Amino acid sequence: MAVSHSPLMSMTEIARLARVERPVVSTWRRRYPDFPAPAASGHSKPLFRGGEVVRWLADKDLGNASGAQIREEMALYSIAAYATQFGPRRLVEIAGSLLCLRQLVERPLLAEAGTTSWSELLRRAERMDIEDEFVLRELRGADSSALTLAHLADNLVEAAYTPGNAYEWLLAARSRIGLDELAASLPAPELLRLITEITDLPSRLTKKSRIAIADPYAGAGDLLVALIKQTDQTDGIVAFAAERVDWLVRLARRRLLLAGIVEHALDVQVGTDLEEGMADPDLIVTQLPYRPGEVRSVLATLAEVERVSDLLGPGCTAVVIGPADVLVDQLTGTEEAQLRSALLRSGIVEAVVNLSGGVIPYRPGYRAALWVMTRAPIKAARGYVLLCDISAETLSERVRARLTEDILLWRAEGYRRFDGHDPRYGHAVPIAQLDAEFGGVLTPPGPPQSQVLARTVTERPALIAEAEGRLDRAALLAQQYGETHGRVRGNVVRRIGSLAPLTTVGALIADGRILKVKGHRIHPRHVQREGHHTVLGSEEVAGASPIGSRKIDRMVFAATYEYAALTEPGDIVYTTSPRFALMVDHEGFSVVAFPARALRVVAEAVRPLTPRVLAALLAAARNTDRSPGAVRAIRIEDLTIPDLNLADGERLDALLADIEARQSLLRAQQNELAEIHNLTVAGFADGTLTLTDH
Repeated sequence: MAVSHSPLMSMTEIARLARVERPVVSTWRRRYPDFPAPAASGHSKPLFRGGEVVRWLADKDLGNASGAQIREEMALYSIAAYATQFGPRRLVEIAGSLLCLRQLVERPLLAEAGTTSWSELLRRAERMDIEDEFVLRELRGADSSALTLAHLADNLVEAAYTPGNAYEWLLAARSRIGLDELAASLPAPELLRLITEITDLPSRLTKKSRIAIADPYAGAGDLLVALIKQTDQTDGIVAFAAERVDWLVRLARRRLLLAGIVEHALDVQVGTDLEEGMADPDLIVTQLPYRPGEVRSVLATLAEVERVSDLLGPGCTAVVIGPADVLVDQLTGTEEAQLRSALLRSGIVEAVVNLSGGVIPYRPGYRAALWVMTRAPIKAARGYVLLCDISAETLSERVRARLTEDILLWRAEGYRRFDGHDPRYGHAVPIAQLDAEFGGVLTPPGPPQSQVLARTVTERPALIAEAEGRLDRAALLAQQYGETHGRVRGNVVRRIGSLAPLTTVGALIADGRILKVKGHRIHPRHVQREGHHTVLGSEEVAGASPIGSRKIDRMVFAATYEYAALTEPGDIVYTTSPRFALMVDHEGFSVVAFPARALRVVAEAVRPLTPRVLAALLAAARNTDRSPGAVRAIRIEDLTIPDLNLADGERLDALLADIEARQSLLRAQQNELAEIHNLTVAGFADGTLTLTDH
């Protein structure tokens, strides 16, 4: 971040940036002579240049925020600071246009010497945006005072790596800077993920080289961009949309361009009609415009849904978010009930989902629902609609994953009475039954299957029997291990004579007995649920996230992180924030994500340690706790452990390995017992299981 143009920060704001308490910053100023000096005088409190603070925090490795978190928070703070000067909407329009201009010219906006003028930027915009589709109008409406926003744009790109990422950071601050009209309709992140997984754009791109996506009520383009983010194959995507508000049309155009859609493959029209000349949409995602309940017309809303359905060709899909009182609830008006029944009878409605409350966070009292529509669904699904209800659930990751599976399997398999997937959150209901009820509620006729552990009643006895068999096998393995290795006998006795000498991790590093290995700054967009290398960060080491939940593709890792290395078997991965924690990576070939780091035992050293023993002693070290008022983070080099002789180290390693093996065998039995317990209790709770004497 360019220091000379970074915003000024108070000590309270620095504390928020570093995720520490306010007194910690005062202590840093006293303790560290190189703490940035105040940049301005004449204020009631000292103010510091944000860029200098960010660099100082990164150099000192202080606070509880990672480098990526500090950069993002600083960028958002900069945006909020400029919003006071320019106003929220004007800031987003001008800064977004400058980011788009940087993308078009493919180089920084301002020269390092600071000689670039506003008129020169305007000439670039006139040359790159001749038709005034993206940036020219906004930049012509500004003056030389907007050069500060050009600095902001360059700084954002430096922090976010690309103009597209920087633009998303800018729009992520919409609520923070007071741009409420953009925040009002933004769906919750889990709802966006649900929509992207239902549409499944990446798999469609594997089948077709060109996919057209559309949104007839685009707003700021949130739904379309959420789809595009799921793939790197943006050259195969055509995006077109419509929006009634002119400034939102231009914002969405810029956003789609910065998301990777080439200029000739996108079109955002003013109004409510999509550009028919581009392509028939393969996917439509849209959120119907919000209207207060007292003025909402059920008939007009259903007409909007019908317009969306008319855009679909055979095999094409639409996902529509709208008000639940129209899409799900009972309809009392005859004309309204006729129109909704006609849509159901047409066979285009695949699934109806009554969504959780709060999925449109800015409108907590607004109940939303989801319709999934497909022209010419598979034969096994014809004549039925999948009705799902998660209104009593929180749209958590677990609920979202299960609901997605329900809908995708329904779309792939359709209705299969005996051997199909039993939905966890709904039922397949005949369209004829819904038509006979004429305007009745579109919710499942019975409790969601998730209430019975997402298992069918007929499966439970077989699942319990399988768990009992696995329990028997686990018990047999534990018995065989005990017979082979005997009882646990560590032969532990009290030490006679002097205690083992103490040493520190720093001394072990200096003596060449262990190596300290840095963690790598991995960009969040490269971390996925699937991949070849496990990512081990502070969350995994501290137990906040399961190991294996974050991965990175080996090709992405090799191409993007040229100088990064994988762990070796036996590396000890540790973190000191928010607390000290460690783990042994026995298998290796993982990626350590900063701020986590690793220690590597040098097997060729004069008195080698074993990873298992070193990890156990470090975990038991007395100086690993950090008092609540402590300013300085724990340094791994300061930890003190006994320097065991070779014989003691080997014997302790063997004992710890034996204990770990027995613990693993016991955990296997415990897991199966828990499975038997849960399935049995669930069956008795809903009255579907009983016990016999044999």
